[in-house]
Amino acid sequence: MSKAVNLEESDAMEYGELSPAAAQGLQALTNAGLSDGHDIRILFEASGFSLTHAWFKSGYPLPLHKHNADCLYYIISGSLKLGTEILEAGDGFFLPAEVPYTYTPGEDGVEILEFRNRTHFDIRFMANNSAFWEKAAQSVVDRRGHWENERRPVSNRN
Repeated sequence: MSKAVNLEESDAMEYGELSPAAAQGLQALTNAGLSDGHDIRILFEASGFSLTHAWFKSGYPLPLHKHNADCLYYIISGSLKLGTEILEAGDGFFLPAEVPYTYTPGEDGVEILEFRNRTHFDIRFMANNSAFWEKAAQSVVDRRGHWENERRPVSNRN
C-alpha cells in the first residue's frame, strides 16, 4: 500500500479560473495560515475513482465551491453543518458534479472521506466578493492559535 499523498502536493486537483476577488482572497487566506486548518490526503486512486481523507479543524472557512466530479462524503468523526443540517460521524451526503456547496466544521472539527468518480478533478470557487474573502481571512487569523493545539475529533459513532 502506498503512502497517502498530500492533496496540495499532488496533481489530482486543479484550480479553475479565478475571479480577481477570489485570487486575492485565496492569497490572503494562504498568507493568514489557512494550511494550518486542514490536512487533506489522497488515500487511493484507480480506474477513474479516488478516495481522499480530509481533516478540517474547527471554524475552517471553506469557501463556496464546486467540482467537476460527483462526490460521496462520509463523516468519520466530528461534525459539520451543511445548509441547515448538522451531520455527525456515520452520516454522509452526495453532491453531483457542478453543484456549489460549502459546509462549516463543528466545534471539534470534522474528519471526512471523499469518494470521487475521477482521479483528477477541479475546484472552482463561487465566492466572488471581497467582503467574503476578508471575513474568511480574519477567521483564519482568529482561529490559527487554536488550530495549533487542536486534535482530530473522536468518533462518537455507536
